[in-house]
This record gives sequence, structure tokens and C-alpha cells, in this order.
Amino acid sequence: MEDILYHLKDLKDQNKSFVFCIITSAEGSTPRKEGAKMVVFDDGKTVGTIGGGSVEQQAISDALEIFKTRKPQQKQYILEDDLHNHHGGKITIYFEPVNKKPALYIFGAGHIGRETGKYAAEVGFNVNFVDQRSDIYKDYKLEYGGFISENYLDAAKKFDFSPHDFIVITTPKHEWDVAVMSITAKKDVAYVGMIGSKNKVANAKKRLLEKKANTEEELNRVDMPIGIPFNAETPREIAFSIIAKLIDVKNNFNL
Repeated sequence: MEDILYHLKDLKDQNKSFVFCIITSAEGSTPRKEGAKMVVFDDGKTVGTIGGGSVEQQAISDALEIFKTRKPQQKQYILEDDLHNHHGGKITIYFEPVNKKPALYIFGAGHIGRETGKYAAEVGFNVNFVDQRSDIYKDYKLEYGGFISENYLDAAKKFDFSPHDFIVITTPKHEWDVAVMSITAKKDVAYVGMIGSKNKVANAKKRLLEKKANTEEELNRVDMPIGIPFNAETPREIAFSIIAKLIDVKNNFNL
């Protein structure tokens, strides 16, 4: 395989998660020298090599742990002492995790949802619209989102969300918003936000608590009214408010 560096952008464009590993220092007898590269995917598969054997197995194991931290690290390996490797030298490896774009599920692909998805795609989200209206997507451009035609509540119940996913709720009816929010508030995700006025949000929270549909802890995790508060009026302005909040959460969690 030609130099891995030429393929890193392709891997990122394919929305793959991986750790890029490169030997930055090699002293004494080592299986590979400075510049040897390897990519470790989040399932443990690899491309390239930094020398094979025990040193490579340890680097793969370390890469998978570093991937969980989402922060670059540098590690030194003394081959004979640390890894019982007959070479006897020492190497330093730099590890840099590259994460998938966080997925954003927008329930409700109307004016606000459309504007939110458009700009979310531009700032690093993998956008998925969810809407039960069969003709809602006819004027949408395909390049900035995936389009799911399904009942809001069915989708909210059955989707296998990950802890790095974001959910924005902007359906055409407040009762649908609340129903989707009640379901997704129980999910282990990075963010749930629901549109609505302060009064509507307060009343919805009160009703859900009285019915014991949700706990207070679950509802407190929901961003409602959604977004960064400022005097937004048009769908695009409201979308900017939502995007600002999504960026803030994404960057604080290093997603």
C-alpha cells in the first residue's frame, strides 16, 4: 500500500473512526524506524505496520484506549524491558484519534429543521432528517443530509442512538415535539433539544412529571427551549441559535 498519509482524507471523508499512529523516534535495534505508520480502526483492524510482533500488538491496544479519550497522546516503548522484544531498542509513537462526524437527527424537516440541517452539515455533523410527511423532502438538496420517512414516535423508539448522537426536535405540532422528547430524553445521547416557548416547555415538563412519564433528571438534560437564547425570529435565525448550541456541546465534549 502506498503511503498511508495519502489515504487519511479518504478515510475521514468516508466517516470512519480511527487512530493514526506514527513512530516519531527510534533508538537502538527496532523493527521499524522513524516515519513508520499505522492506522488502527475502532474495531481493532489495522492498515500499515509499525513493526509487527509484541510492539505492534501493544500499540494497537493502546490506540484503542486512546481512541476512547479522543485526545492525541505520545508513548515510549522500551522493547526489551516493556515488551520482551529481542530487538532491545526503544521507540516513541504518536497517536492521533480521528472521530466520526457526530450524527444529528432532526425530527421535523420543516423550515427550521431544514435550515438547521443545512448549517449543521457545514460545521461537521452527519445530518439525518426524520419526517412522516411523504412530500416534505421534494425540494431538499441531497448533499447535506440523509432523509428518513417514518412516523416520528416509531423512529424515536426504534433508532439505536449512540452516546455521541445529537437530537433536535422541531416537528409541526407541539404535542409531537413533547412525545418525541419524552422518548429521547431516556436515551443515552450527547444532546436532546426541543423547540417551544418557555410557557409551553414548562407546561410540558409539568405534565410529564405528573404522569411519571419521565424523571426530573431526564427532563433537565433536555435543552428546552432549544438553542442559545437571543432575539431570533426567522427560521434561519432560530437555526443559528440551535447551531450555536450544538457547536458548544460538540466542542465541550470533544466530539
